[in-house]
Amino acid sequence: MNRFHLFAAALLMLPLAAGAADLRVAVSDGPATPSTLYIALYDSAATYAATQPLASQTAPLRNGAAQVAFLGLPPGRYALRAFADENGNGKMDANMLGIPTERYGFSNDARGVMGPPGFDAVALPVDAADVATTLHLH
Repeated sequence: MNRFHLFAAALLMLPLAAGAADLRVAVSDGPATPSTLYIALYDSAATYAATQPLASQTAPLRNGAAQVAFLGLPPGRYALRAFADENGNGKMDANMLGIPTERYGFSNDARGVMGPPGFDAVALPVDAADVATTLHLH
């Protein structure tokens, strides 16, 4: 009876796993000196606007490049926002006008005017197949 329950639970989870996909991100154009990449994943316009990520990661930037992956995502539209912490203080620094002084980037290489680009400009479609994208830091 215990094996039956395990088998039934596995069958119930199969549709969830079948629809999940991985989002693999190659980050380039970071600083040549070693620094830390901070990258956040958003699953809606509301969470993106509120800067409440679904998931986030850090990774070492070596020679201006890093690789990260967000695994097992359900189908949907996702946005990425990243920055290179070049001075090791754990935050994106900006000047007195609010303009970032450290390299940053968004999915689709979107750029904003007087602020970050909107969700529709940065949204990546993720369906049942794995997705690979490159994010360039500026």
